[in-house]
Amino acid sequence: MKAQNLIQDTHTAAAMMHPLRMRILEQLREPNSAAGLSRLLNMPRQQLNYHLRELEKNELIELVEERKKGNCTERIVRATSRSYMVLLNSGGVEADEIGDKFSSSYLLHTAGRMMQDVAAMQSGAHRAKKKLATFTLETEVRFADPSQLQAFTDEMAQTIARLAMKYHQPGNAHARPYQFRLFAHPSKKQDHEKRNES
Repeated sequence: MKAQNLIQDTHTAAAMMHPLRMRILEQLREPNSAAGLSRLLNMPRQQLNYHLRELEKNELIELVEERKKGNCTERIVRATSRSYMVLLNSGGVEADEIGDKFSSSYLLHTAGRMMQDVAAMQSGAHRAKKKLATFTLETEVRFADPSQLQAFTDEMAQTIARLAMKYHQPGNAHARPYQFRLFAHPSKKQDHEKRNES
């Protein structure tokens, strides 16, 4: 089971967003059968089987094992992921159309593209039973005024450019390229207040 699954297809998103199916996915974080789910959700097994087929067709649940019970075969299934994110870009907006690299729209577009890229590579790594090497750095910096923020971003850009020139191997055919995307935004008010309380 993956930790997270990024849904980018409208049919899959529609199949998942049904309230009952969300409850089924919640229950199927642990493997179970249709009979077991029927008892947990207090609903007819025939009705439940329809939703299970739709979830399996859209690769939101998967078969874990089949057990023989008398003349019947009981299918044990589970959710394919512990959590799901839906990211739809049916309009196909390009970053150049947004223009302003300092806007929140540009940040969200770039973050969305990053999630799509990583999700695709994560799926490939999952199928190959390999780990995808990634790096995440999170920190919070408090600036007294906008001029400090500007100075910080200028110095950070220069530092990253220097590091990129130092380690970049454009002529090495065996070198693996990595994308580095830096985002910055104000901390949410609730998070800021919690930190002040602690």
